[in-house]
Amino acid sequence: MRILFNILFFVLFVGKMLAQLSPGDLSNAHKDLEGMSNCTKCHDLGSKVSNAKCLDCHKDIKSRVDRNEGYHASWDVKGKDCAKCHSDHHGRKFDMIRFDENAFEHNLTGYELTGRHKSGWSSKGKKIDCRSCHTPDFVIEPELKKKNETFLGLGQECINCHKDVHQKTLGKDCAKCHNAEEFKPAKKFNHDKSDFPLSGKHKDVACIECHKKETRNGAEFQKFADVPFKSCVECHEDVHKSQLGTNCKECHTAQAFTDQSGLRKFDHSKTHFPLKGKHHNVDCRECHKMDVVTPINIFQDRLGIATNDCEACHKDPHEGKFGGKCVDCHNESGWRKTGDLDKFNHDKTAFALKGKHVAVDCKKCHTSEKMTDPLPFKNCADCHKDYHEKQFAVYNVSPDCNVCHNTDGFIGSIFTIEDHAKTKYKLDGAHLATPCFSCHLKEGDLSSTPPSKNKWKFRQIGERCVDCHKDPHEGQIAEKWYPNKTCDQCHVTSSFRDSKFDHRTTEFKLLGEHAKTACRDCHKPETGFKYGKFDGLPATCSSCHEEEHNRQFEKFGVTDCAKCHGNESWEIKQYDHDKTRFKLDGKHIKVACEACHKEIAQGGKTFVQYKFESFECVVCHK
Repeated sequence: MRILFNILFFVLFVGKMLAQLSPGDLSNAHKDLEGMSNCTKCHDLGSKVSNAKCLDCHKDIKSRVDRNEGYHASWDVKGKDCAKCHSDHHGRKFDMIRFDENAFEHNLTGYELTGRHKSGWSSKGKKIDCRSCHTPDFVIEPELKKKNETFLGLGQECINCHKDVHQKTLGKDCAKCHNAEEFKPAKKFNHDKSDFPLSGKHKDVACIECHKKETRNGAEFQKFADVPFKSCVECHEDVHKSQLGTNCKECHTAQAFTDQSGLRKFDHSKTHFPLKGKHHNVDCRECHKMDVVTPINIFQDRLGIATNDCEACHKDPHEGKFGGKCVDCHNESGWRKTGDLDKFNHDKTAFALKGKHVAVDCKKCHTSEKMTDPLPFKNCADCHKDYHEKQFAVYNVSPDCNVCHNTDGFIGSIFTIEDHAKTKYKLDGAHLATPCFSCHLKEGDLSSTPPSKNKWKFRQIGERCVDCHKDPHEGQIAEKWYPNKTCDQCHVTSSFRDSKFDHRTTEFKLLGEHAKTACRDCHKPETGFKYGKFDGLPATCSSCHEEEHNRQFEKFGVTDCAKCHGNESWEIKQYDHDKTRFKLDGKHIKVACEACHKEIAQGGKTFVQYKFESFECVVCHK
C-alpha cells in the first residue's frame, strides 16, 4: 500500500514539474517530441532552438539549402533562425507554416508566377490559390508525395501539373508554343520556324483544316506532329493524275492553283526534253497548245518528240539538202551559232572533206554570214595561194596542186621518181634516195631587208654536179681530165667513192694487181690534197713500193722492177739468169734460188744478196 502511494505521488509531482518547465504543447507535427527526455532533440542546453537540429530532421529542406535552391536558400530567409517563422509550443492545432499567401514573393522560390498563375483565376473563372498547385498529386519526389501537406517537391514543367493533350507527340516544353495566359491559341507558336513555313493561301487556312481532330487513347486528340507535307498531293488532290509528277511547286505557287507564275521554276530537264540555249526563253505556250486543254492532257501534246528532232517544230530552210540532223551544224544557242560541226557530214556536199581539210575550222573557208553561200572549190588555188609563184606555169597557167600534193598536207609530195624521170633531170644512183629538200629548198637572200625565208625552187637550179656539190679537186686536176668540171668523167651517181675513170687514157695503164687496187691506195690524201693527189705522180715502182734489195739492181739511180717482176704478183717469172754474168748450167739449174741467194746483214739492214763479186766455186762450195 505504501509503494502504491509513493508511485502516485511521483507521478503527480513530475507532471506538475513538467507543466511548469514546458511553455505549452507541441503542434501535431512535433507531438512525438513531447517530454523532458526529448527537449535536447530541438534545444541546446541552456540555449534556444538550434537551426542545425531543425535541419537534422528536415533533411528535404537542408538538401535544398545545400544546393542553394528554393525559398529557404533565398536572401529573405538565409541567416534567420528557423524558430522565427516556425515557432512551436502553441498547442496541438497550431499551424507552424503561417504566411500571407497573397503577399508571398513566389519568385524567391526559384519559380516566378506569371499570367494566370499570378492573377489567381483560371480561364474558366476558377479561383487559383497555393493549394491548387501544392497538392500531393503534383509532387514528383516520392518521399514528399507521402506527406498530406507540403509546399516542396513540385516539378517546374507544365506537364507536372497540366494534362498533356498532345499525348507526348510534341515534347515536354509547352512554353515553346503556349504562355501562362491562355493555352488557346498557342500564341508563341511560329509556323515559319517549323519544317513547313506558311506562305500564300496557306496563311488563311484554319489550323483544323490541316491538323485534324481524332480520338486517341480514349481522349480527343488534335494531330500536330507527323503531318505529311513533302508533296502537295499529301493534302491536295492531283487533278493531273500523276501525268506531270508530284512536285506541284514546279508549276504552281502557294498564292493560288490558277497562278502559273511558278512555271518559270519548272525543271524541264526532268522530262524527256531538257531545255537548252534559246529554248529556255521560249514561253510554254509557244510549244504547248493551251487553248483547249484539260488538267489531264495539259502539256502532254509534245510527248515522244526527241531533242534532236528539230523539224518537228522548226521549218527546214535548207529544204533537206543537208539531211534532217540540224544538230550537226546548229545548237540551241541560236541558228547563227554552230553546234558540234565535227559531226556534220560534209560528204553530203559537193566537196567531201579529206586529209587536213577535216580539221580546218569551218569559218576559215566559209567567211560569209551564211555557211550555205556557194564557194569555188574546183582547184586548190581557189582557196590556197600559189606558194611556188608560177614556177610550174606553162603559158602563164599553173597546174593544180594535186599533181604533186594531196590533202594530207603540203609537206611531202606525191610526185614520184617515175614522174621525175620525165623531166630534164632523171634521178639515178644515190639521187634516188636523196630527199627533195636537199636540192630544191634553197636559202633565202640574207642581204634583203627583211631577209627572205627559205624558198622551194624547182626551176634553173642547175644540172651539173658542181651546181649542187662542192668541187673538192678545184685546181688539182688538169682540165683535160674533166673538161668544164664534168665529174662524171670519174664518178658515178651511186657513190663518190666508186669510179669509172679509164686509167688507160693515162701514161700509167693499170695491169694485173694494179687494176684491182683501190684508187686511194695510190692516190693518198696529203697536205693540200684532202681527197688524194692525181696529177704529177711518178710512174716508177719504187714511188709506191718499198725497194727491198738494198739498191742492188739500181742503174742510174733507178731500179727497174719489171725486169724480174710482173703486175700479177711479186713472184719472179721473167728473170733470165742466162743474161747475167753467171749462166746456169748443169746441176746449178736445179738448185733453188735461196740456196745461193741468202739473207745477209749489211749497214744495219737485212736483205737477200743477189749480186756477188766472185763466182769461184770455193765461194759457195767448201
